[in-house]
Amino acid sequence: MAGSWKEKVVSPDKVLDKIEPGMSIFVGTGAAEPRTLVKHLLSSEKPNLRDLEVIQLISLGDTLPLEERYSEKYRLKTFSSGWIASEAVRTGRVDLIPCRFSRIPGLIQSGAIRIDVAFIQLTPPNDQGWASLGITVDTARKAMEQASLVVGEINPQAPWTLGDTLVNVADFDYLIEAELPPITFSRWPTDSVMDQVAANVAKLVENGSCLPFATGSLFEALAPHLMTKKHLSIHSLFITDPLMDLIQSGAVTNKNKTFFRGKSVVSYAIGTPELMKWLDRNPLVEFQGIDVVGDPKVIGQHDRFTLIVPIRKVDLTGAIAMHAGRSNVAFGVGELQGFLAGVELSREGRTICALPSRNLKGESNFKISIEDYPNQFNFREVLDMVVTEYGIAYLKRISIRERALALIDIAHPDDRAELVRQAKEANLIYPDQIYFPEAGHFYPRDLEHSHIFKDKLLVRFRAIKPSDEDQMRRLFYRFSEEDVYYRYFSPVKTMPHKKMQTYVNIDYRNTLSIVGLVGPKGEGLLIAEARYVRVPGEPYADVAFIVDEEYQGYGIASYMYQLLIQAAKKNGIEGFTADVLPSNQSMLQVFKKGPYPFTSKLTAGVYHLTIPFTDQAKGT
Repeated sequence: MAGSWKEKVVSPDKVLDKIEPGMSIFVGTGAAEPRTLVKHLLSSEKPNLRDLEVIQLISLGDTLPLEERYSEKYRLKTFSSGWIASEAVRTGRVDLIPCRFSRIPGLIQSGAIRIDVAFIQLTPPNDQGWASLGITVDTARKAMEQASLVVGEINPQAPWTLGDTLVNVADFDYLIEAELPPITFSRWPTDSVMDQVAANVAKLVENGSCLPFATGSLFEALAPHLMTKKHLSIHSLFITDPLMDLIQSGAVTNKNKTFFRGKSVVSYAIGTPELMKWLDRNPLVEFQGIDVVGDPKVIGQHDRFTLIVPIRKVDLTGAIAMHAGRSNVAFGVGELQGFLAGVELSREGRTICALPSRNLKGESNFKISIEDYPNQFNFREVLDMVVTEYGIAYLKRISIRERALALIDIAHPDDRAELVRQAKEANLIYPDQIYFPEAGHFYPRDLEHSHIFKDKLLVRFRAIKPSDEDQMRRLFYRFSEEDVYYRYFSPVKTMPHKKMQTYVNIDYRNTLSIVGLVGPKGEGLLIAEARYVRVPGEPYADVAFIVDEEYQGYGIASYMYQLLIQAAKKNGIEGFTADVLPSNQSMLQVFKKGPYPFTSKLTAGVYHLTIPFTDQAKGT
């Protein structure tokens, strides 16, 4: 058998002699581009090589130029507008076929996309004539089935990958020997800002989640932050170096998968020579076609499928603009559509968009409108979260007004006042919306954490934000008349926008408010609030608490009291004061159980408590 396949090895020139004008040539995608065949196709002056149609799913190679001087020889048709094809698509030199990636193999199989010739990279065959498709499967098999001329480029440096990669030399009309190694890429650079973006994204990835990975600095920074997670699964178009690191860390087990249990499923490999070496005969990685990897029905079978999308811009309603050119390989519209549909089918699936608050020029990535930017994608209905280095905006099931406020909360602090002004002009938020420009610089991110109370009640704590206005109003209207009276010392009946917005817009120094939320991230219910307000001209601050009646008795107020004490001491406050009705025994107990003793004075039916932060706390 070994001798028989070598009889099929010919020169590239002989292959080119078999091509006729007008033929459609499928070229292996991405890093598996058959560079030797393409190089000879370009350099040859054969008269038959005219008016050709070259089909490539994603163009990553350096051997298939798109300049005008090649227009008489061939025209590229592609399904992705990223990487080198971006500018050529924009100027009309390349034809972009908008299509969900998982549907491409079916279009080729049906003949809707005609394939006359297939150029495919493969590994050296074994003694039985079997070879591996190596680092790209996508739709190569379907192209081979439809083509009348199938040519394999044998590359000894291509890794032998496992999965739906096995091909036999009998399937090829000709074989040529590669003169160039497979295409490899250096690791993407990252920086401290992107590292913080990645850290915030990682907070949203639950144990047991299923993830797709892609290229770029976000994923390079993300992998280290995911290494402490447990039982992650991978179902991804791409495998990259950071994903290799994540798998090697032990965080990925694929034990919860419905399909290909125990395997990380991918269709393309893009990365360094080290990645290619690691993939060689690696049983942990399963290569499958894009009709499997990109199928929404397959994606939707994986619980907690978490789609993480790097974006370029976002407007204040949640519409996004994707990266273009070499900044975007993995997330063109075609690639993204199938995954978005799959997320909607996945139990506890979520879509997270991530970006730095500013670009490299120092300009805001948050816009009142993205209509002037390419690669727009308006999928507000399925976008769950937007993440920057300043935090997370939860957008699911909230109004456009609430979205605008939530997004402004995570923009760069120096850009927020202008975004508020523009949002008012566009009628996205209340015309009287107040905003403290300096507040963004003092937001205490160190307060963000979770705590488990009795009966396994998990409560997430953080400082209040302007976008909490509606949640705080809903909390107010859940109070009983007694709770309202305990908190406000009067029978307050309503809490309109004008009152509440002054309550949630604070400076985080003289006034600090901590809120507690329960339920899934992004859909959580605000159930508690504790705050202090510094007494003007005094080193003390007045303190007050409120906890939803349904969650009283768990010790939440006592816990939040401790949080307020720690924060107040950092801000130079020397003690608290509080006014408590004698009948409010639960609140008096909070102070009695606190770490510092207090004095009380009953005046006009109200206890006035003074709680100095003495050096000698109770019990020490």
